[in-house]
Amino acid sequence: MNDIAEMLIELKPEVNFGESDDFIMDGLLDSFDIISLTSMIEEKYGITVDGLDIVPENFCSVEAVIELIRKSGGTV
Repeated sequence: MNDIAEMLIELKPEVNFGESDDFIMDGLLDSFDIISLTSMIEEKYGITVDGLDIVPENFCSVEAVIELIRKSGGTV
């Protein structure tokens, strides 16, 4: 989980993701951020995220991102 938090901080250091229950609904991540985070995840975990899985609900929380990584064949 720390790896995901570090990626989020690297992506948007000015945002406190810990205060949000839903990164998308709270406006913390936009579509460009999701693409950037997907690239970071693919590089870090050596996986390829299916394009159909690049949807807001898979990026609304750290837990959702972890599930996406696992679904894509990564180990968190």
